[in-house]
Amino acid sequence: MKNCIKIALVIIGALIGAGFASGQEIYLFFFSYGKRGILGIGVSAILLGIIIYKTMIIIKKNKITTYKEFLLSIVPKKWRKEKVLEIINIIINIFILITFYIMIAGFGGYLAETIEIPQIIGSSILAIMCVIIMSKETKGIVKVSEIIVPILIVFIVVIGVYTVISTNVANKIEQMNIINGSSWLVSGVLYASYNTILLISVLISVNNIIDRREVSKASIVITFMIFLLATAVFVSMLKIDVNIKKIEMPVSYVIGTQLPKLKVLYGIVILTSILTTAISLIAGLMQNVKEKNNKKIWLYLICISSIFISQIGFSALINFLYPIFGYIGIIQIILIAIFSIL
Repeated sequence: MKNCIKIALVIIGALIGAGFASGQEIYLFFFSYGKRGILGIGVSAILLGIIIYKTMIIIKKNKITTYKEFLLSIVPKKWRKEKVLEIINIIINIFILITFYIMIAGFGGYLAETIEIPQIIGSSILAIMCVIIMSKETKGIVKVSEIIVPILIVFIVVIGVYTVISTNVANKIEQMNIINGSSWLVSGVLYASYNTILLISVLISVNNIIDRREVSKASIVITFMIFLLATAVFVSMLKIDVNIKKIEMPVSYVIGTQLPKLKVLYGIVILTSILTTAISLIAGLMQNVKEKNNKKIWLYLICISSIFISQIGFSALINFLYPIFGYIGIIQIILIAIFSIL
């Protein structure tokens, strides 16, 4: 059971990065659909739990060590063309790399905004931390998640509980305006599907520390935690009394106006959530480096380049690229489902 909790913390740490903790993801995929967004959260949580379970079984059964090996295991033999698989693998790696760069940018940008240090210095701090932690490989990832993720979970739950206590939540939800007219069900599926692109790399990287018998328990724990945390962020945004579309970090606004004494603690939470996500991303990228001797070189190159390329900013990625990769992720989900049936 101990390893089950460890795995759950690593996966939750990968999911609740800057976009989640800031509220931007929850707004885009769920809150903008009004009260039906809660149903969307339920759909996403259950779908993610099922995919995590089935993916871990596939990884264990085939002794998979890289994302490319995973693709080979779920794609039918008649479709296994080297060029097609290579293109898919490259697209996935580009997505992971871009997201890693955005995490580095978000870390540097937040420090620049709050304590007025140059963004490049803040970005360098996170890049160096990733190098140090990844030097310890899987143990480093698990250790960071064991310390940081529980604090992050408690913080998000506290914000949700405060909102429930101080607000007539049922009435507020009933009165919510539907900002997005598209399907809440499609949005819920997209949220789960784009997250699977990142999660599969993480699952491969932690495969060696979980027993097959614990996979189902870990999946159930993760499903419950995703629903609880996403709902807590959703509910907290009911406190926003201005045009939410114009707010880049909705949860930050809520804390600044409702719980100003927790503003510093929130800053720590945002930075640590970016750290856990960045570590998960770089771990996934390292899994695709087959030659053991080259892994450190690639680690250094990616982290150094992130300092200079991280001027993009993560809000644009969340609003534009994540839904696009969500559709790509749906194809992967279908292949995983087919493999589990065959």
